[in-house]
Amino acid sequence: MANEKLSEAKKAKYDEFYTQYPDIEKEILAYYEYDSDVFRGKTVLLPCDDPEWSNFTKFFAQNFERFGLKKLISTSYADDSKTYKGYYQLTLFEMNDQKFDQNKTKKNGKIFTLTHDRTGDKQVNVNDLEWNYLEGDGDFRSAEVTKLRDEADIIITNPPFSLFHEFLAWIIEADKQFVIISNLNAITYKDVFPLIKNDKMWLGNGFSAGNAYFSTPFANYYGDGVYYPETGLVKFRNVCWFTNLEHGRRHQPLPLMTMADNLRYSKHKQIRGKASYDRYDNYDAIEVPFTDAIPCDYDGVMGVPISFLDKYCPEQFEIIGLIAGNITGLAGIPTKTGKDGPYINGKLKYGRILIRKR
Repeated sequence: MANEKLSEAKKAKYDEFYTQYPDIEKEILAYYEYDSDVFRGKTVLLPCDDPEWSNFTKFFAQNFERFGLKKLISTSYADDSKTYKGYYQLTLFEMNDQKFDQNKTKKNGKIFTLTHDRTGDKQVNVNDLEWNYLEGDGDFRSAEVTKLRDEADIIITNPPFSLFHEFLAWIIEADKQFVIISNLNAITYKDVFPLIKNDKMWLGNGFSAGNAYFSTPFANYYGDGVYYPETGLVKFRNVCWFTNLEHGRRHQPLPLMTMADNLRYSKHKQIRGKASYDRYDNYDAIEVPFTDAIPCDYDGVMGVPISFLDKYCPEQFEIIGLIAGNITGLAGIPTKTGKDGPYINGKLKYGRILIRKR
C-alpha cells in the first residue's frame, strides 16, 4: 500500500517530503564516525531544501564546527513553481527581515549560506545563517544552482521523487560526493544499477528496517497505514540512502553457513530439507531467495534479493549483474533461453542481483 502511494505521489509530482531530524542525524553520523574528517574543510550543498521547514540545513548548521565545514549552502524552490499548490505560509524569519520582498517571496527560490560566527557569540550555528533570494526559482537544473553544485564538494538532500533520474544524473555529471534519499526500487533502473555494479554508488547506513517517516503538506492524501494522524507523518517502506561516502557497515562481511548446512538447518522452509538449491532456466546461476541463505562455499553465480545490497560487502562479493522481468541487458552473463528475468521451471521470479564470492 505504501509503495503504491509513493508511486502515485511520484506520478502526480507531489514531491514535498521532509526528512525527520533523527533520520538525518543517524545517517550522517555513520559517515562521520567512520571518518571524522569526511566533512572537514568541505563545502556542503543542500539543494531542494528549505531550512524554514526542512531539517537538513538545521542539522548541518548545528554541527558546522564539529564537522569542520568550510561552507554550508542550501537552496529552496519557489512556491509558484511547485506542482502541488497548497496553503502558502510566510514565516516570521522572512517577514521580519529587511530583505523581505512581497514580489519575490513566492516566485524566487532562496539561498542560505553559513561560513562563520556572524552573531558574535563565539560559535557557528543555525543563528549565523545568511539568506537572500535567488535570481530564479531554485530549480536544481538551473544555471544558478548548477554553479553552486560545481562549487560544492558534497551534495546532500532528499531530492524530488519525480525527478530522481535527473537529479542523480546532475550529480554524477559533476563527479561529486553525495548522500541522497530514494526508493530501493531505483536499484533496478538502467541508469542506476551500473553505478552500483561498478562501485560508483552504494547504499548508505539506512533507515530503521527500511521504513522512512516524512512530514508533508499533503499528508491527508494518504490512507491508514501510510498516514499517521497522531504524528502527522507518512510512512514509506523500502526507502534507502544512496551515497558514495564510505561508512563502516558497508565493510562488514555477512556471517554465512555452508551450502550443506543451509540445506539442513536453514530457518527458511524454501531451503531447508531440499536436495539442492534451485537453478534458473535461463541463466547459469542458483536461486538464493534469502540473503542469510547465501552459501559461503559456493563459487558460482548466485541470484539474491535486491535487498541484499543493504548488507553487501565489496570485499566479500562481486556484483555480476541484475535480472528482472522488465529489464534487459544488465545480467552480465548470457541467457540460455533468450528470456530475460529469473525463470525457474517456467515461472518468473522476483528481480535478483547476480553475485559471486570473491
